[in-house]
Amino acid sequence: MNPIKAWIWAMRPKTLTGAMVPVVMGCALAIRDGVAQWRPALLCLLFAGLMQMAANLINDLYDFLKGTDREDRLGPERACAQGWISPHAMKWGIGVTLALAALTGLGMVAVCYRTLPWHGAELVLLGALCMLFAFLYTTYLSYRGWGDLLVLLFFGLVPVGGTYYVQAATVTPEVVCASLVSGLCIDALLVVNNYRDREQDRVSGKRTLVVRWGEQVGSYLYLGVGIAAWLLCVAMVPMGVLTVDELVWAPTAYLLLHFMTWRRMVAIGKGKELNRILGETSRNMALMGLLWSLAVAL
Repeated sequence: MNPIKAWIWAMRPKTLTGAMVPVVMGCALAIRDGVAQWRPALLCLLFAGLMQMAANLINDLYDFLKGTDREDRLGPERACAQGWISPHAMKWGIGVTLALAALTGLGMVAVCYRTLPWHGAELVLLGALCMLFAFLYTTYLSYRGWGDLLVLLFFGLVPVGGTYYVQAATVTPEVVCASLVSGLCIDALLVVNNYRDREQDRVSGKRTLVVRWGEQVGSYLYLGVGIAAWLLCVAMVPMGVLTVDELVWAPTAYLLLHFMTWRRMVAIGKGKELNRILGETSRNMALMGLLWSLAVAL
């Protein structure tokens, strides 16, 4: 494969939607509250994208070194297993991507130095935690069943709250609620991924929630995270974040799509056909983020 194309596939550009949606939701709240600033928002978007790419490269390398890549899962994004990128080169790629993310974070500190309570020191700590958990998730925590909690934190509270914080220098209850909505919608991606891989995960000792609780509970967990996200949006109506009309055409539309995807997931049950459900779940999550953000910002 062409080296440039191999690196692009290894970074899994399709997964960047999950990194972008929380930032967009944080920006929508900032626009709503009249505190939006384009430079910190743009840097948040860039940092989130770089961290997602770094996490994908780490996952590619670790799965290859651990020998957990399976034939039915091998695709262009498994660059080490396909032999297109050597482990040594992958380590360099991880280092360069993390270095770019660190530079982006330092640029954010410089931009926000005068406006934040601790002059950006809290951003340095937060960025360091993001990098640390990018390694810990792939190499340890996902094997202990901590993946869903980490998604709520690092695809919910951290990016949504962080994006709002660098623009407003504070975090509100509405931001926390929106963070949980983002984290739950993106966690649906992790749940269906674990649902698909439950048999191999059981063999390799990866104790995800689906492995611990079983296939049926895993399917209801998928349905439940979508319902929980919708209920949080209902709670935003008395908060003044959403109107009843907006609740109908944004979160409720997502809930209907989520329910239909869940029905198809249960009908398929297992096998490579569940990759379609991953695609549908990603579509639903992106639609939710876009519609919710438009409703809140406009």
